[in-house]
Amino acid sequence: MAGQSGDLAGKRILVPESRDLDLFAGMMEQHGAETIRCPMVKILDLDDPAPARAWLERLLTEGYDDIVLLTGEGLRRLMTVARAMEREADVIAAIGRARVFVRGPKPVKALREIGCAPYKSAPAPTTDGVIAMLGEEDWPAAVSVSSSTPTTRTNRCWRRCGRAAACRWRSPPTATPTIETGAVQAAIRDMAEGRIDFVAFTASPQVRRLHEVAEACGLGDAFRQGFARTRIAAVGPVVAEAVEAAGGTVAVSPDSTFHMKPLVNAIRRLLTEGEGNGPA
Repeated sequence: MAGQSGDLAGKRILVPESRDLDLFAGMMEQHGAETIRCPMVKILDLDDPAPARAWLERLLTEGYDDIVLLTGEGLRRLMTVARAMEREADVIAAIGRARVFVRGPKPVKALREIGCAPYKSAPAPTTDGVIAMLGEEDWPAAVSVSSSTPTTRTNRCWRRCGRAAACRWRSPPTATPTIETGAVQAAIRDMAEGRIDFVAFTASPQVRRLHEVAEACGLGDAFRQGFARTRIAAVGPVVAEAVEAAGGTVAVSPDSTFHMKPLVNAIRRLLTEGEGNGPA
């Protein structure tokens, strides 16, 4: 239940978060918000763990000098496979011997969960940030590089740096439809009719899922109308890019620390200062 008073009192906030839904919604409810809980995606284990197993086998037998992690979930999927192989401790030790480059705070958190730390973090948690980070290194002629969820642009950057991407593992899409499509449709209609004050996105698949459901259910116009009139909060620049790609405008985002609590505080600050009222 929403609190009776606070910075967010009287505000209805759509929460598409899945894994930490109760935690995130509770953060806003303690400041008076009414939250509409509408998980958009769920994380599944790999259908075929063979590519991840091959990645781990090479890590264990040859070792990697450098590992590039773009997502925390990619590392967690790898560790799930490592546990199934009964090699978790060996994998953690091998990762600890490598220089681990990360895109942002989520892979840092995943590393800390297994007792490891990054060698270097990108100056911004975006593809451009990763490219800038990698471009700063003085690479030897031959080095083994591994990455979860590589992109064409980062692959080109690695080649320009003179590195051979000896083994790359990519997870399959983790954004799968939930069974709560009806709740998603209701949220889209509420946004279009002005019954939602904020939608708070914490991951880019949430944005894509909302858009996909709208188009699949004949609610494309309602989605576009709702996205135009509802204030949107994004946890960081990657999510902000997804919002903009879907035709929306981000009203508020944390300045530097891209986690849930700073996102809640950014929304509170926006409302307290009376900024970003936008269309309603």
